[in-house]
Amino acid sequence: MSALSFAFLNPWLLAALVALPAIWWLLRLTPPKPVVEVFPPLRILAGIVKREETPSKSPWWLTLLRTLMAALLILAIADPVFNPRARSLDGSGPLVIAIDNSWATAEDWERRVATAEALIAEAEDTGVPVSISFTADREHDATPAAPELARTRLAAARPQPLSPDRDRAVTAIAAALDGTRPGTLAFLTDNIAPLSGDDPAMAKLAALNAADLRIVEAEADAPIAFNGAANGADAMTVTATRIDNDAPLTTPITAYDARGRSIATGAITFGEGDTVASGTLAAPFELRNDFARIGLDGAANAGAALLLDDGFRRRRVALLSGEARDLSQPLLSPLYYINRALSPYADLVDPNEADLAVAIPKLLEDRPSVIIMADIGRLPEETYPLMRRWIENGGTLIRFAGPRLAAAPAEDPLVPVTLRQGERALGGALSWSDPQPLADYPAASPFAGMRKPEGILVRRQVLAEPTADLPERTWASLADGTPLVTTTTEGSGRIVLFHVSAEATWSNLPISGDFVEMLRRTVQLSRGGGVGSTETAQILNPYRLLNADGVLTGEIGAARPLEISAGAVPAASPDNPPGLYGTEDGFTALNLLPAGTELRPLDRTALGAYRAEPLIGTETWSLKPWLFTLALFLLLADCLIVLFMGGALAALRRARRPALAALVIGLAALPLLDPVPQARADDSRPGDEKLLQSLDKTHLAYVVTGDAEVDRISERGLAGLTDFLTYRTTLEPGAPAGVDIASDELSVYPIIYWAISSSAPMPSPQAISRIDAYMRAGGTVLFDTRDQFSTLNLSGATSPNTQRLQDILANLDIPPLEPVPVDHVLTKAFYLLTNFPGRFNGSPLWIEAQPASDEQTGRPARSGDGVSPIMITGNDFAGAWAIDANGASLLPTVPPDELQREHAFRAGVNIMMYMLTGNYKADQVHVPALLERLGQ
Repeated sequence: MSALSFAFLNPWLLAALVALPAIWWLLRLTPPKPVVEVFPPLRILAGIVKREETPSKSPWWLTLLRTLMAALLILAIADPVFNPRARSLDGSGPLVIAIDNSWATAEDWERRVATAEALIAEAEDTGVPVSISFTADREHDATPAAPELARTRLAAARPQPLSPDRDRAVTAIAAALDGTRPGTLAFLTDNIAPLSGDDPAMAKLAALNAADLRIVEAEADAPIAFNGAANGADAMTVTATRIDNDAPLTTPITAYDARGRSIATGAITFGEGDTVASGTLAAPFELRNDFARIGLDGAANAGAALLLDDGFRRRRVALLSGEARDLSQPLLSPLYYINRALSPYADLVDPNEADLAVAIPKLLEDRPSVIIMADIGRLPEETYPLMRRWIENGGTLIRFAGPRLAAAPAEDPLVPVTLRQGERALGGALSWSDPQPLADYPAASPFAGMRKPEGILVRRQVLAEPTADLPERTWASLADGTPLVTTTTEGSGRIVLFHVSAEATWSNLPISGDFVEMLRRTVQLSRGGGVGSTETAQILNPYRLLNADGVLTGEIGAARPLEISAGAVPAASPDNPPGLYGTEDGFTALNLLPAGTELRPLDRTALGAYRAEPLIGTETWSLKPWLFTLALFLLLADCLIVLFMGGALAALRRARRPALAALVIGLAALPLLDPVPQARADDSRPGDEKLLQSLDKTHLAYVVTGDAEVDRISERGLAGLTDFLTYRTTLEPGAPAGVDIASDELSVYPIIYWAISSSAPMPSPQAISRIDAYMRAGGTVLFDTRDQFSTLNLSGATSPNTQRLQDILANLDIPPLEPVPVDHVLTKAFYLLTNFPGRFNGSPLWIEAQPASDEQTGRPARSGDGVSPIMITGNDFAGAWAIDANGASLLPTVPPDELQREHAFRAGVNIMMYMLTGNYKADQVHVPALLERLGQ
């Protein structure tokens, strides 16, 4: 039923208006009052009290109000609408309907169906056949047929979670018409241009030469679609795109976990003229790793759902180094380039403890995805089972070579291949070969697809022993075929080894862009059962697919397995709709739009002349909400009138006074409440008092071995060196300190003297691990076997003290050693020395080996200010320095020579100056050359 521009969707309900007179009559009547029987003794009192009189009829204006309310309800239920739409078809040819049933049409699909139904009904009245086609469908049958068949196909059609393939659909329409000119061609479009940029479909539509070409589109806001996400250090950044950029827009977004629970919210804000915008979802690292889907609030389409797999999770990466970090020279730190490369992609964790025996178990409790070890040759023995178990359970261990790893034993269980002892130098005066570039990455490597490595040269590397499976374990190699990156799997985990150092001393790989991408891809392999980055091509079956409404379902339909190959980015298609591919244990997410895609409006230039019109319902608006609202206001007014006439409002005013008084009393009592006492934490620990006493001055420390005589000589020897330093230098150390390496804080001492005694108890593994941590943190340990042996080789006869030293060093991660070179800074730190005697003068002083001079020009830069973390001698320094309370020497030198004792004291001074100033003296050597270069 319609009148002018109005129509009633339920016109039969208007018959209820006939009942309005009866409603009026009923509202006017007042029901008789109940019969009240008065108790006889109260008859006299009843005559005194004034009777309350109730009118037999309600006021006419109140009756009119109630009748009008009833009329409004009847009209609202009849659902009056305003719809002036009236169109006519061209009957000179068949009606052709092309409908975009893409993801962008999911929310207004019913209106598109209604529009197409109206066209089909008009074609049925006109008597013309109908050709209908849906652009996102896999198959097209556009043959003109009876309107009933077109209506059946329309009822069966559904929007798809895909972009439309208009070219394929229009080609099918042209083939079905076979030259027949359409009368009316209606194109119900989503107004979004193809993602590829090319759009030949518009020209093919114009070539059909329809007598009446119509473009039907919605006038509502254009849809918004996600086009990327990145899990940053503090928040997840999500980007979206739109085609309507006329006005600014802010749309809320929500992150859901795998069970569909909302766990984080944010917003994306488009500025005026912006077609791409981003928003953030701020949440803790652990919570962001639980994100499974991100949705646009209020939107229900496939573009408004962003699926996340394990590839979007931010990995927790623990960093361990074999060298002390030098804050004044960060570029020399083994972890500097790793930190810079991974900080945008991973959550980096540095251990709070320098002792690896303590730090590694704590790190494993935090369940990191990856542990990176830079130049660590030997771990504490008790940590190997923990590391093996973590790797077998899915962890990824990435190791970098260096001097310590090159000197480590070959039977290390935490390397992927068997290594040769020592390292290989490429280039320089002592090498027959030149620095090697990188070869192309193998096809089976996760680095496949990266650009060809150029400009990367390797000067030094650790070599792998040739084995039959070495090529299968190699991810990258040098031009001469030697491996650069090798790997092996252990259980569910993986071990990866870079055969060069993590800083730029062995190669320039760490300062190249390839290093960032290689590390990112390697870390991305550390999946919790996922399938994101792969080494080889994989075929994944559909697991759960996204429908057009943006809901994950288990309906697979005709979807085919997804092929993933190295270096290729899969895209959504009719064969592979958006969704999750894989299994419940591991899957990869395929989203509607590729990362970085930007939506653009449909280019209609090639169409020529056409008529634009809206979908049915664009100009239709219903009066039902307005009528219901007006009826509600009349009901509220009626309630207020009845309350006023009954006197309820007056009673309410009387009850308000006690409530106000109670509120005032409650506010006055608030200051009487006792505040909650503040708890204070007591974080003091045993030994803090001794530690504070050691901070006033520099103290020389010695290890309390448990051998009373050895400890006495060590204490008196450091006391003698302290006096010598006070008299000969500006350094005034405090009294020597004996330390228990198993419990005392060691970091406050710049150097610790350890007199080796075979008769003393063997230190525990925990104590040796603390010494290892002390050296790694920048301290130096001076081992003195006191037996004047001149070699540390394991072959041949060794003294008991040397054997004990070898047992101790077997559990320490020490770098390669060498005797002090003649041009080392130790020889000129304070005095000019040629040797370092003590009580004896037969053993050299062993220190960390410097990089070979042929690999760099001049003095090589080193981390830790060039200070060796370990020194070894057999000359009994403390025996030469030891003095009694009167300052007299306790022990004679061998042979007796006071000049040798003087040189022993000078050696101690040089060692202390070297410890406190590092390579300062070595820098002074270059001052003349620098001044000459500057022309001064």
